[in-house]
Amino acid sequence: MIIRRTAKDSATANPRQAACETLLRIKKEGGFADRLIDIELSNGILIGPDRGLYAELVFGVLRRQGTLDHILQQLLEKLMIELDPLALVILRIGLYQLTCLDRIPESAAVNESVNLAKLITPGTSGLINAVLRNYLRRRDTITFPDILTTPAAAIAARHSQPEWLAEQWIEQLGASEARLLAEASSEQPPLALRVNTLRSTRDKLLQELELHGIKAAPCRFSPDGIAIEGRHTITALPGFEAGHFAVQDEASQLAGRLLGAVPGERIWDACSAPGGKSCHIVQQMDDRGELIATDISRSKLTLVQENARRLGINSLATAVADLHQPDTFPDGYFDRILLDAPCSGLGVIRRNPEAKWRLFSGDITRLAAVQKTLLKNAATRLKPGGTLLYSTCSTSEAENELVVEDFLLHHPGFVLENLNDLFPELGELIAFYGMFRVWPHRHGMDGFFAARIRRVQ
Repeated sequence: MIIRRTAKDSATANPRQAACETLLRIKKEGGFADRLIDIELSNGILIGPDRGLYAELVFGVLRRQGTLDHILQQLLEKLMIELDPLALVILRIGLYQLTCLDRIPESAAVNESVNLAKLITPGTSGLINAVLRNYLRRRDTITFPDILTTPAAAIAARHSQPEWLAEQWIEQLGASEARLLAEASSEQPPLALRVNTLRSTRDKLLQELELHGIKAAPCRFSPDGIAIEGRHTITALPGFEAGHFAVQDEASQLAGRLLGAVPGERIWDACSAPGGKSCHIVQQMDDRGELIATDISRSKLTLVQENARRLGINSLATAVADLHQPDTFPDGYFDRILLDAPCSGLGVIRRNPEAKWRLFSGDITRLAAVQKTLLKNAATRLKPGGTLLYSTCSTSEAENELVVEDFLLHHPGFVLENLNDLFPELGELIAFYGMFRVWPHRHGMDGFFAARIRRVQ
C-alpha cells in the first residue's frame, strides 16, 4: 500500500515517508529513481532541508541496499522475504541513517522509523524498533564474508553489488581492483557540466560560477568539461536558462569528441535520447552541417528537442526510427554515425542504482545480441571512408569488445581505427588495442567504452 499525500496534508510532509513511497514505487513499478525524485520535489510538499534528506535517503538506500540487507539478515529471526514489504523499506531507511548519515542522531533515526511504521504499517512498529536498536547493540559483531576465500561474496556484501556482477568484475580486473570498482560504484557520482561553446566558453562559465560562490574546476581530459563540487539544483545554476551548458559526465563528453565531427558533414546519432551527445557533436560542427538524431521512442525525442532549443542549436533534426529495421536510411548516406547502444548501464549504476537490483547475468547476453544487430544495421549507412563510433556505458566485455570483434569478423569491409593514434593526448584512457575504456575507480568518470570503426573505400 502506498499512502498518497496532497499539498494540504502537511502532517505527512515527511521526507522519510516520501522516501518510503518512492522506494516502493521503484520496486513495484520499475520506475527510475531520478525521475521519481524530480516529480516528488516538484510538488512543493517537501521544503528546506527535507528536500535534500529525501533525495539522500532514496539514492542512498538504493546504492547501499545489498550491504543493508546483509546486515539486516543478521539481526532478523526470519528471512527478509517473509517481511512485510513496507517494514523492509522502513528498516532499510532507518539502517541507512544509522550506518551512513553521521549528521542524524541515532535516537532520531530509530524514533522516526518507528513513527513512520506506526503511520503506515502499525503492526510492524515493534519489530522495527527492536531490529534497529539491536543493530546499535550488536554493530561491532556484524560479520562479512572473507575477501580472500570468497571474494565475490565479500565485495557484494561490503560494497553493495549483486554477487554475479562482483564475479564478472573479478574475472575482468582481479579481486583487488574489482573491490575498488565496486566501492566507487556505490558512491555519489561527480557532477560535470559541458560548456556550450556556441554561446560561451569554459573560462567565462567558470567565472560565472565563481561569482555565485560555486566551487568548480576544469575537467582533466575534456576541453569543454567543468567539474562542480557539492550538490546543486541544475536548473538554478547560473547560465542554465541562457543555454550556456549541459549536464554531461566527462566520459560521455569524450565520446562525442572521439567521433571527430567537422562542419558540413551529415551525421546520424542513432540512439540519441536524451540528446547530450547529439548537441555536443553539433557544437563541434559549429552548428554547420546536418545531424539527424533518432530514437525508437517519440516521447524521448522530446527531450532531445528541448535540449537543442535551450542550447540554441539549429542544425539538429529528430526522427523516430527503429534501428532493428536495416532500411532506416539509404546505404552509404552518412559521413559519420554515433551508435551509443542501449546497454546494461553497469558503468553508471552509481547514477541509476536501481538498475543493479533489476539486472541478472543473463541480461548481458540478451543485450549483446541486440547490440550486434544494431551495429550491423547502422554500419551499412556509412559512406565509404565514413566513421562509426560504437559506445556504451557498460563495463561488460560482452557488450563492448566482443560486440566489436564479432562485427569485424563478419564484415570485412570495415576496419577498427586505433584511437591511440588519433587521440594520443587521451592515451591514459585508451587500451593498447585502440579502444576507449574508462572506469569510475581509475578515472573518476562513469564507466564507458567506445570503439571507432571505418568503412573502407
